[in-house]
Amino acid sequence: MRFEHTRFAAAAVLVLLAATTHAVVRGGVEVIPLPDAVVSATYEGRRVLIVKHPKPAAVVGVPLDAEIGKHTLIVESAERAQTEIPFKVVDKKYPVQRLTLNEKMVNPPPEELARIEQETLMQKELYDRFSALDAFPFPMQIPAAGPVSSNFGLRRILNGQPRNPHAGLDVAAPTGTPVVSPAAGTIAFAGPLYYNGNAIFVDHGGGLISMVCHLSRLDVQHGDAVRKGQRIGLVGATGRATGPHLHWSVSLNGARVDPSAVLALYRPKPAAKPTQ
Repeated sequence: MRFEHTRFAAAAVLVLLAATTHAVVRGGVEVIPLPDAVVSATYEGRRVLIVKHPKPAAVVGVPLDAEIGKHTLIVESAERAQTEIPFKVVDKKYPVQRLTLNEKMVNPPPEELARIEQETLMQKELYDRFSALDAFPFPMQIPAAGPVSSNFGLRRILNGQPRNPHAGLDVAAPTGTPVVSPAAGTIAFAGPLYYNGNAIFVDHGGGLISMVCHLSRLDVQHGDAVRKGQRIGLVGATGRATGPHLHWSVSLNGARVDPSAVLALYRPKPAAKPTQ
């Protein structure tokens, strides 16, 4: 790759980054350090979240169906010099989960198919949003108190039929348990969906989107600004649910990623125990 002399300094810094190869699992998240010169980054043609504090970095989400092997983050400096930062995607085996549900939630009646198709397109648009990042979103907090009942990536068999992998994290909690926003953001959608029941999409900025669903009550509406930890609804069992619980999905650069991996980002390390 050749750069004009006026861009050499920034380009040289970027080229140094390409020497390091990062590895991430399917459905995982990778934080790739960046020099101050970088102003934007893309992965698979999608803009990627860039944070400036505590150090500049790209926070990249890798989809569950990503190909195994070499992938590339393309970064651009303020002088428009571009380079590629390679990283490797490795496989991860996710367990199988078998569930028995109301048949209409596995094989919907014909009169619901048009609605489901419209909702699918709408949700894709919501997950693909990329707005300005107004506040550092990490560390995020889990949206409801309770034990994790289903992890991300489970290969689901519903009523004996294979379906898409579990694209979020489930928290077992009784109806009426408060649901809070995992980080500051803006409500991009709040309303009923066929499969998700009462659902809320929170746009945290920079392509980072949270979706919580199966709620018994919605306490926010489209366009509301919310703080981290602010109550936005209550746990329920609406939509495709076997009982009261919270489902939380996280999307980064349009890819559904493991919320547990996102929760671990920028979390302070426990203080070391003093030696005797």
